[in-house]
Amino acid sequence: MKMWGKACIAGGAFLIASQAVFAQEESTNRVASETDWSVFVEDDPTECWSVSSPKNTVNTRDGNVVSVRRGDILLFIAFRPGSGVTGEVSFTGGYPFAEGSTVTMTISGNTFQLFTEGEWAWPASASDDAQITTAMKRGAEAKLTARSSRGTQTEDTFSLLGFTAAMDEAQRRCSG
Repeated sequence: MKMWGKACIAGGAFLIASQAVFAQEESTNRVASETDWSVFVEDDPTECWSVSSPKNTVNTRDGNVVSVRRGDILLFIAFRPGSGVTGEVSFTGGYPFAEGSTVTMTISGNTFQLFTEGEWAWPASASDDAQITTAMKRGAEAKLTARSSRGTQTEDTFSLLGFTAAMDEAQRRCSG
């Protein structure tokens, strides 16, 4: 219960901060681009993040590929020095996740579980964030598999080309 409570608090904090993320992504706050990843900065409060969209998406229901309408599908790494957040991983699948479900993230044979709330998923702890970002730095792609509240199974594949440079740039911009 303790871990879930921490995840809920972290998720709530990220949901508040993420409103600025989506508002800013459409603005001029993009400060760098590294292959398949972009870096954004917000100044009040200071927040820096790298973000990417999937290179491939497959949606299935009952084993059959289906066409579904989804919102933005994004994988983030965020830094918020005012909150002591460094290298926080999060994912939005563009739909509400099935209640009580988890998202499975696979990178180079390593599997991680992300907890869900609404349209967002994130690891349970900062230690999990660190393990995931280490795997992302070493890997070529990340596959995130999830289930929507309507029962659709989704698999989103993100390229990790440029991830290390984008994460380092976001961290550098939020360290000073």
